[in-house]
Amino acid sequence: MTIKQVTVLGAGVLGAQIAFQAAYAGFEVVSYDINDDALAAAAKRFESLQGVYQKEVGATADQLSQTMARLSQSSDLNDAVSAADLIIEAVPENLDLKKQIWAQVGAAAPDHTIFLTNTSTLLPSSFADSTGAPERFLALHFANNIWVQNIVEVMGTAQTDAKYVTMTEQFAKDMGMDPVVLQKEQPRYIMNSLLVPLLDAASRLYANEVADPKQIDKVWKKATRAPQGPFEIMDIVGLRTVYAIRSANAERTGNELE
Repeated sequence: MTIKQVTVLGAGVLGAQIAFQAAYAGFEVVSYDINDDALAAAAKRFESLQGVYQKEVGATADQLSQTMARLSQSSDLNDAVSAADLIIEAVPENLDLKKQIWAQVGAAAPDHTIFLTNTSTLLPSSFADSTGAPERFLALHFANNIWVQNIVEVMGTAQTDAKYVTMTEQFAKDMGMDPVVLQKEQPRYIMNSLLVPLLDAASRLYANEVADPKQIDKVWKKATRAPQGPFEIMDIVGLRTVYAIRSANAERTGNELE
């Protein structure tokens, strides 16, 4: 199957980045969100991303014009997925919401469509059956600022057909990403399994009045040559996302948030 038509569900910060990058890479993209206000906010993100790509990627005016020509918006979910070869879901981290959306998508999308979730906090297997086609469902997990931090994690479930893992890996490469395929399903993938303990440790240092965020960031950057400290990373990721990840981990492990 040749992937030409891509739909991205959710046009928040990361969803907008995914849609824009896919269009920049040459795919026809539909960016879906729930209403006109959400679409208007997304349009502003796409406008801002043009400036970012021009400055940080070296995109030309012609490349950006072609990107926007390949990128459309919709608030009609059934219509947005009706011709999709591949769908990427980037909606809020709520299990019931994801089940609801994937049930509707599974009923409306073509029977060849690859279903991908960008969930950071939930196991894909916990809502795979909602699609009606769990063999075509897996995770493609992006980092924020994907035009420079272009690592993606490809993670199937026990029900995912291996051919869709291979196809997703190739799609990620065609999109300009650098994919890593996980050998089995893992809560928080590789990225967040490493990152979350760092952010938790930094939060505890600050909460216990050991040091302020600037001092903590300074120590980490100087000691590891990392470009950002943990609190700078939180600013990039967003505190709502950080809280959602910690909340999901607390629910999964039974450990209360501090």
